Amino acid sequence: MNVDALIVIIVLILILISLYFNLVGTAFTFLIAVAILGIFGILTPIEILSGFSNEQIAVIVMLLILGDVIRKSTVVEYFFNKFFKGANTYNSYMRRMMLVVGVFSAFVNNTPLVAIMMPYVHNWSKRHKIAPSKLLIPLSYAAILGGSCTLIGTSTNLIVSGFVIDQNIIKGLKPLNLFDFVYVGLPMLIIGFIYIITIGKKLLPSNTDILSEVTDNIRKYIFETEVRKNSHLIGKTIKESGLLTLEGLFLFKVIRNDYNILSTSKKTKIQQGDIFIFSGDKDIITDLVNQYSGLTFPLVGMLSKKKHTDIIEIVISHNSSLISKTAREINFRKRYNSAIIAIHRNGESISQKIGDVRLKAGDVLLLLTGNELISKDIAQDFYFISKVKEIRKPEFYKTFTLIGGTTLAILIAALGIAPLFVTLLLLLILLFGIKIASPKDIHKNLDFNLIFIIALSLAFGTAMIKTGVAGLIADFLIKIFIPFGTLSILFGIYLVTTFLAAYITNKAAVAITFPISLTMASNLNLNPMPFILIVAFAAAANFMTPIGYQTNIMVYGPGGYKFKDFFKVGFPLTIIYMIVTVLILYFMYF
Repeated sequence: MNVDALIVIIVLILILISLYFNLVGTAFTFLIAVAILGIFGILTPIEILSGFSNEQIAVIVMLLILGDVIRKSTVVEYFFNKFFKGANTYNSYMRRMMLVVGVFSAFVNNTPLVAIMMPYVHNWSKRHKIAPSKLLIPLSYAAILGGSCTLIGTSTNLIVSGFVIDQNIIKGLKPLNLFDFVYVGLPMLIIGFIYIITIGKKLLPSNTDILSEVTDNIRKYIFETEVRKNSHLIGKTIKESGLLTLEGLFLFKVIRNDYNILSTSKKTKIQQGDIFIFSGDKDIITDLVNQYSGLTFPLVGMLSKKKHTDIIEIVISHNSSLISKTAREINFRKRYNSAIIAIHRNGESISQKIGDVRLKAGDVLLLLTGNELISKDIAQDFYFISKVKEIRKPEFYKTFTLIGGTTLAILIAALGIAPLFVTLLLLLILLFGIKIASPKDIHKNLDFNLIFIIALSLAFGTAMIKTGVAGLIADFLIKIFIPFGTLSILFGIYLVTTFLAAYITNKAAVAITFPISLTMASNLNLNPMPFILIVAFAAAANFMTPIGYQTNIMVYGPGGYKFKDFFKVGFPLTIIYMIVTVLILYFMYF
């Protein structure tokens, strides 16, 4: 062993220690490691910086930008509203959630997708008295399973593709195609779903809703809704509608033709135009504004047709000209381009229609408003507290361009007509050109940390191959597993990669195991493709710990999970994934 190889091994050990104990963060760890290798002359400046010019780095950047554009466009949110309509049981909601997330995550970055879905999951759980912990791990796992189906489904697959291009130690090795992952990813998407909705759901904990605990003391509003024309609620009894069991909402009055009827009468059938008066917190109320609940807010009128509105919270001032006047007398829509959705009066009971309530100083109102209200001089009448929610309705031509363009870009790349880099670049130019997105906003939501990790890990991989360290470790693993055959070698690579991914993050695991795996294929004179894909699947399909994958970290806190919860649910799925992956790849390539 030469001195350079010894230095690389020492640096590798330091990387593992730093990542396991999270001493300085993943990006800074690789920066220090690569800097040390540069100081000792093991890596040249060109080799250190070569990762930043890697085509897959640029593809990841463009996919991150595209994912953020899709998230901001509310296209996904609009689809979710439609798709989850009518999912009133735990099993039906979980099946729909996993289906839509699994499909979307194959083509959209996992992190923003899970970020969009989490409020839906939490609010649905709250309304149906289901612990969010029963749904958040399945949400994360669905994103992981779907993301592993395609090259662009997860950044881990793109990192592996970047290594293939960067570490050309095997002549004739071709870049990975969009659907090279589908032969394992699709069967495991189906098997994973079956596991979660049968065995996995029984292993999920029923934890206290942490977010509900935090918001228990939030002010309760009184608000009214009206049964809209052609509502799916018409003809159902109040019990059948589910309006009496909505978590976070309390139905205390029903008004029909200006007469009160018993709100608790389970036999009362709902008619068009019925007025329901509820009490509830602002988060539940704002959900009803933008969902297909079959209910509408009577005072909103044409404001609901606007493309861009805000829900804001304001308080009536003590010298307001609105005091002692009703909303109808004030004509909020004409005067402020706003409508009162709900009212809170310091715990005082209000049983009238919102439009008939005479306002008092200190009343807190939820308003649906055009965004220009915030810029007006309103201090005399009320004080602005906060913007609760922003509502943007997707415009047809923008939606068509965004979804159609994304589909076309992926299809052209999949057919081999043009590289994914080129199709995504042209798509982004189009989106910027017709102002669906702004180039000025690019830097705001780019994950520079991720880009640094990938680029620097490529450089470290170069050092491992260049100094022969990858070969040394590969020969050591070959001696252990070769007596049991090629199949055992694939199992060995999977086990090492998935263990590292579980405890030092999947991106770091790829950086360490990819050059070793590819060197093993070269030394054994075997087809390199299964050795490449085994690393990708083992690193991306990370279910055992919350720290191994970004989406697991995202649901860890809100679900109130313990570390062992992920192991309990994720370990059997990891074993199933490993067996299926290894067997499929073995029979495909050997």
